[in-house]
Amino acid sequence: MSDLEWLFQVIEDRRAKPKPGSYTNELFDAGEDRIVQKVGEEAIEVVIAAKGQGDARLISELADLTYHVLVLLAHKGLSPDDVLAELERRHR
Repeated sequence: MSDLEWLFQVIEDRRAKPKPGSYTNELFDAGEDRIVQKVGEEAIEVVIAAKGQGDARLISELADLTYHVLVLLAHKGLSPDDVLAELERRHR
């Protein structure tokens, strides 16, 4: 199992079995508007980091964006495998 698969399973587990104080559960409880807002904010921060804040900052922002995208996928009942299938379809 890859680390991203592990992280997605943790996110799915939080959705199924909420844990008090969990940021992931705060996002699920806040709903779709908040989740997509965070994806948008993190995407902007990735662009800003890429334009001159250095590799460490870029990696940090990409990690934040990846996490929030995984939360969005879980919220929508989708998975990273759905995204990979689309990428494979495009490659053909």
